[in-house]
Amino acid sequence: MFFYFVYILKCSDNSYYVGITNDLERRVREHLRGFNKECYTFRRRPVELKFSQEFNNVLQAIYFEKKLKGWSRSKKEALINDDFDRLKILSECRNATHFKYKPDK
Repeated sequence: MFFYFVYILKCSDNSYYVGITNDLERRVREHLRGFNKECYTFRRRPVELKFSQEFNNVLQAIYFEKKLKGWSRSKKEALINDDFDRLKILSECRNATHFKYKPDK
């Protein structure tokens, strides 16, 4: 059985990088060593692994990676810090047209 990892790295410029791999240790080493000059992290080294989640289904891992890439910095930090209460608050819709903001009829 194969395992897949979705991970978040904190870069030297304090930005976050989200990625997916089937070998977490190898991939983090590649980021640290500057394996690929075209990679986002190449000029932002050193990097630090802040979060990883293991999956046994590649499609679930890909879905989660794409979801995380769309998240705000605050949401990523709440996940990294295991602050699920804050993550829930940050995930709530604040759009004025959301049903919970419409007046009762």
